[in-house]
Amino acid sequence: MNPATPMHQNAPMTSPLFLVLLLTGVAAQFADKLALDTITLAATEAGASARFVGLLVAAQSAAWLLVSLPAGVLADRIAPRSLILLGGLLMAAGSAVGAALLAAGLIGSALALSTFVAAAGPVVIALSVFVLMPRAATLALLPRANSRLELGRASFNLIAPLIAGWAVARGTGWYGLAACSAAGLVVIAAALRLPAEAVPAQPRQKLHRAIAEGGAFVARHPYLRPIALCAIGWNLAFFAFMALLAPYALRVLMLDPKAVGLASSIYGAGAVAAALAGAWLIARLPTGALLVFGPAVSLLGALAVALAPPGLGWPALALAFFLFGFGPILWFITQTTLRQAVTPQPLLGRVSATITTAMYGMRPLGALAGGLAGERFGLETAIWLPVGLFALSTLAILASQMPRLKTMPVGELSPG
Repeated sequence: MNPATPMHQNAPMTSPLFLVLLLTGVAAQFADKLALDTITLAATEAGASARFVGLLVAAQSAAWLLVSLPAGVLADRIAPRSLILLGGLLMAAGSAVGAALLAAGLIGSALALSTFVAAAGPVVIALSVFVLMPRAATLALLPRANSRLELGRASFNLIAPLIAGWAVARGTGWYGLAACSAAGLVVIAAALRLPAEAVPAQPRQKLHRAIAEGGAFVARHPYLRPIALCAIGWNLAFFAFMALLAPYALRVLMLDPKAVGLASSIYGAGAVAAALAGAWLIARLPTGALLVFGPAVSLLGALAVALAPPGLGWPALALAFFLFGFGPILWFITQTTLRQAVTPQPLLGRVSATITTAMYGMRPLGALAGGLAGERFGLETAIWLPVGLFALSTLAILASQMPRLKTMPVGELSPG
């Protein structure tokens, strides 16, 4: 392909473009999940406090808060291939350093910093994949394309907790981060197959104005605004839960690391089920109902864990992770397709970055809140924090006009 020639808008999902997007998106998400599971289990097994586990989760997720918005501007200004290459390099280098630190038993601030660097990679990769996906499939095929991408991610997420649990139980947690580094190399190799496409010239704006333009579009839009608010509440809740998960499961529910890893892997099973059924359900069920379903079943999962006695701890945890996988992944496929349908092409990167910040930027705040609550109020009280936050996430959608949305919008909808 000529570097100056735009990628074909109606390329089939078997096109080289879609296959590269699939591979890079899957590898980045797998590494992000594996790193999260590895560092939380390894730190807990090493005797770290709930607050320090929360700090590690916050460091791993802070990239989504600090990197998303400027990366969204870059995604609208430069070739996505360059951003994907950068993301793969960050994943490979940061994870390699983290693996060396874990191997040396150094669980401290240096591990947190290396984890932040590695996590910046999936941020820029996710934004680039979002921008390129409408060029790999027509609007009618976007739900199917996004479902296939989520299916690939979910399939690998199914084994990430198993790898982390197995490695930490053997005293070789660094294996998990070494696998994350290898995933970064896979991303680099795949990105080199993308054409060096030139981005159409756009008026140059100062960084803060370009970011503000994307944020204003989301804030005024009747569909994107409640999606952002729901995402803020859900991610605060989920990462408060993840910060509490290892200490609560090991010390209150009396589970061992392998059992926690196995229960966490059920998340992947739920996600696979949602990805397989996503396009079919989107075509047959009201769009608004699907957008309510994701946060609502997450609330049920968190309640199951908070109410479970130790003897039923593993089934409750497995049920929660299945619901966390199925409902929110179905929600993610639905709202991703909706965003791609209603956002003008020149704003895709910045709008995606705004939503991404809402979705993932809350991770460090939720993780810190969970860790601090666990230390201050005790694990059995703190586990109710994510329950309350999941309830707020559900309310954000219920209080909007989204539940009345019957079908996927076609074409762009101007903010109201």
